Order: sequence, then structure tokens, then C-alpha cells
Amino acid sequence: MIDINEIKKIIPHRYPFLLVDRIIECDFESRIVGIKNVTADEPFFPGHFPEFPVMPGVLIIEALAQTACILGLKILKLEGKGSVFFTGIDGAKFRKPVVPGDQLRMELIKIKQRKSLFRFEGKAFVDDVLAAECTIQAMMGND
Repeated sequence: MIDINEIKKIIPHRYPFLLVDRIIECDFESRIVGIKNVTADEPFFPGHFPEFPVMPGVLIIEALAQTACILGLKILKLEGKGSVFFTGIDGAKFRKPVVPGDQLRMELIKIKQRKSLFRFEGKAFVDDVLAAECTIQAMMGND
């Protein structure tokens, strides 16, 4: 539905910190599903950990947040114009290690919006297994 070139037009993140490869579902109101293909050459794997590479949990949360950012900016019609700032992360839980070769599927639902302040419930899956979950709060700002 939304490829990497379009994602770059919506959010300001770039390699090596762009953690969303594709959006496969989006209703442009309350729900979005993004994909991150986790490859062996990710810049964090050599140090996390050399003998057993695992995607850091904080980067899984960041991938969820970037996916939420795409939805928030679409809702506000600020694609490519807005900055987004975390204002809170609650209930983060990590259920399964994410390793090279996995495809991380991030599913987010808008649970609250007040002007440019959003709360999203996020879940990250590998196949159909829950890898991580959290509630993200973010504020979309107009540059």
C-alpha cells in the first residue's frame, strides 16, 4: 500500500534509523500495519550480540512508533511537514527475540486523539507470534 519511497515523503527518518520498510494496511483514521524486514546486516547486530544477534527492544518500540507516526501525520494531513515527539511509552513488554531473517509486522490502533496528541496501542509480531507490545503517546508538530 505504501512503499519505502512514499514512507520517506511522510516521516523524516532515514537510514540507519528508518525502521519501517512498507505499510501493508492503513485506513487513514485509526489503524495501520507496517513491515520491517530484519536483515543480518542491520548496523546494531555486530554489537547486540555478536554470538546471538537480537534486535534491541528499544528499536522494536521505535519501529512501532515510526509506524504510528505515519498514521498520525496522515490523519493530520501533515505528511512530510511534521515532526513527531514521544511523550510517553507505557506497558512495554517483550515476548520473543527478533533475529535476522524475521519479518516484523507492526500493528497499531489509535486509541485516543486530542488535537495533535495521540495514543496508540501497538503490537509487533513475527509470523503470528507476539514479539512486543506497548502503548505509545506522541505529539505531532507542524514544522
